[in-house]
Amino acid sequence: MGGWAIAVHGGAGVDPNLPPQRQEEAKQLLARCLNLGISSLRSNASAIDVVELVVRELETDPLFNSGRGSALTAKGTVEMEASIMDGTKRRCGAVSGLTTVKNPISLARLVMDKSPHSYLAFSGAEEFARLQGVEVVENEYFITPENVGMLKLAKEANTILFDYRIPTNGYDTCGAGESPMKMNGLPISVYAPETVGCVVVDKEGRCAAATSTGGLMNKMPGRIGDSPLIGAGTYACELCGVSCTGEGEAIIRGTLAREVAAVMEYKGLGLQEAVDYVIKNRLDEGFAGLIAVSNKGEVAYGFNCNGMFRGCATEDGFMEVGIWE
Repeated sequence: MGGWAIAVHGGAGVDPNLPPQRQEEAKQLLARCLNLGISSLRSNASAIDVVELVVRELETDPLFNSGRGSALTAKGTVEMEASIMDGTKRRCGAVSGLTTVKNPISLARLVMDKSPHSYLAFSGAEEFARLQGVEVVENEYFITPENVGMLKLAKEANTILFDYRIPTNGYDTCGAGESPMKMNGLPISVYAPETVGCVVVDKEGRCAAATSTGGLMNKMPGRIGDSPLIGAGTYACELCGVSCTGEGEAIIRGTLAREVAAVMEYKGLGLQEAVDYVIKNRLDEGFAGLIAVSNKGEVAYGFNCNGMFRGCATEDGFMEVGIWE
């Protein structure tokens, strides 16, 4: 085994005009979460425990779009979703449509560990949360004044805002040129989602992945993205762990996270080669990014847009926190 490795992300597709203060705040949060995971790995924590711990921290901070600070539906409410996967036996848990659970990723973990199922959603997930005694709060806890203001802008523009904190300008921040992007053929304004995720391989070579999000600003109530879908937004197996972020519908169509493992397994590609191959060949016209670790202690990432909020570290002392190429 090659030792432990960890990567975190806070979303792919970043406005190149993002204020420096916002960039610095994002990097500080990513570094804090990365160091939290590193400390746990040095204390011999398992990969599955570390991904849950790190994503909980990201959910608690309102900077990114998960947990507190989640994007709002068209009705002005929050509906959160998350998934977690333990690569050792491909065990997994996922949740969608959460409105009161403070840390969705921990409920996903409980679905994996304490239920006979892999996925619970909406009222069933909320009922399971109460039976398990997890911390719940009023929906207002997740809503910030900033999000309320950005929902108003989205409604005025009659569009879905991918990054609800960036003033809408009608242009694409992931592709080239000035043509408005589309999702499923419909125009959107700005592409820069801020889903959060973490992937870890521990010193025993066990891989795990976790992803959490509030989804899209001004989304239709009931919309489910890639983040809770095993094989799309999240995947882990004996070879690797993967967490994706970006245009959910494109990630779902490409089964992006599973594809990384598949080309490693069936084409014999290395981790970074597999990431590069999938980003280039499996997104069609969509935009996304992902982070990945291998059971050899490698870490990799890739994206086909302007940037991705990310951080990664390995046991041999390598550490990086960045946004741009």
